[in-house]
Amino acid sequence: MNDGSRTDDPDVGNFTYKLPYLTAALQRPDKIKIVAIGSSSTAGVAPVAPYPPRLEMLLRQKLGRYRIDVVNRGISGEEAPKELERFQSDVFDEAPALVIWQVGTNAIFHDMDRREVARAIESGSRQLAHSADVILMDLQYTKAMTDKLQASKEMVAFIAAAAEIAKVNVFQRFALMQRWVDDQIPISALEDGADNHLHVGEWATGCVAEALSDAIARAVKGTT
Repeated sequence: MNDGSRTDDPDVGNFTYKLPYLTAALQRPDKIKIVAIGSSSTAGVAPVAPYPPRLEMLLRQKLGRYRIDVVNRGISGEEAPKELERFQSDVFDEAPALVIWQVGTNAIFHDMDRREVARAIESGSRQLAHSADVILMDLQYTKAMTDKLQASKEMVAFIAAAAEIAKVNVFQRFALMQRWVDDQIPISALEDGADNHLHVGEWATGCVAEALSDAIARAVKGTT
């Protein structure tokens, strides 16, 4: 199994926009706070350690700052409309330089109104962008999502459109993981082995954290 680092499509691993809030924070001696908000992909599903603490460790290494904290504000089962309700307490009150908002999966898994979710993502992205850099993380590429492939692709497109309207970045997890499968990694090897085929396993979670940390580091490279 490879390390998930192939970059034939550079757009998958790069951001459209710079990260000015994070870049500015890196010039100061103060602690840097990043908030990760989302559902189970953020909160974590035992026994796999979630991506936020992995990202924290990687960013401390790659950005040379040990005072970077990634605050995990994931709640399993939630989707964008519900997450909007806790933005004040879980995001704004933390005053982060960067917000990573993982969205879209539960809309597909639970057959929610995709357009309602898309509207919430657009509204939330606009709110977040007023005071922090924003990265939207789209769906995981697991069997539960590929079993509803057309709906999943539609949600990925909705997320990309919302990001463009709000002028924020997207971490293209769906495309990245699909590329691994195209590289002959079985989709089952990306999952945690549960019967619902929804959640990402140990190897894929580590690769996602690594790819996300690389994208963030590239976005501020040469300015720190």
